[in-house]
Amino acid sequence: MIDFEYKPNYDVNDLRHIVKILRGEGGCPWDREQTHESIRREFIEEVYEVVEAIDEKSPEHLREELGDALLQVVFHADIEEDAGRFDLDGVADGVCKKLILRHPHVFGDVTVADSAEVLRNWDSIKRVEKHQATVTSSLESVARSLPALWRAEKIQKKAAKAGFDWDTAAGTLDKIDEEAAELRRALETGGDTAQELGDLLFSCVNASRHLGLDPEAVLRDACDKFVGRFSKLEALAAARGQRLEDLDLAAMDRLWDEVKASE
Repeated sequence: MIDFEYKPNYDVNDLRHIVKILRGEGGCPWDREQTHESIRREFIEEVYEVVEAIDEKSPEHLREELGDALLQVVFHADIEEDAGRFDLDGVADGVCKKLILRHPHVFGDVTVADSAEVLRNWDSIKRVEKHQATVTSSLESVARSLPALWRAEKIQKKAAKAGFDWDTAAGTLDKIDEEAAELRRALETGGDTAQELGDLLFSCVNASRHLGLDPEAVLRDACDKFVGRFSKLEALAAARGQRLEDLDLAAMDRLWDEVKASE
């Protein structure tokens, strides 16, 4: 029989205890088999589900998804505790010390004028803390596991702080034209299209940043718009007794234009 007390309400310590039971002798075979690597993707998915709940502005959904994300933190920490390297308290200790260090205007005697100065101080402290002696080292510190659009944006922001940036959004649009032309030349000459396409996408992120837009959100909205229009295109074809499989691209383009014109 497991050592567990059923309660009307549970707290974080109860969650730690439940995970310990699940991963312990006589617990759940699946939970006992998991490693950091085996549940890595689940952690990523849970964070995205938190973001979805935020977008929905649903407190109930957000509470649920934050719980799932918290479970991932506790689970990973329990794996490390079993290995004797650190535990959840060690995780909390590290982030508490980081917050105290990076907020000298709250926990120290530093005075700041506004949130912009807070961010400048945060970056300076972080670079010292992480031994980032050069701008390049700060660029290299951006996690490669981030979605590529966000990683590109973060890298660009760090480079911009060193003065390496376009003065206006117009400059980024000119760069997009330049990179598009280079991609076209690569297509015509058998050049490195992957590299040129990457440069073009990187330039598009730069434009998004200068326009004050989140590149990931912009592309997500574009995906939603495409799916919505395609649905209308397919419905329009069906209303006319047509199947998309029987239409050529020119016919589908005409339907697409009709859908766009009706919006």
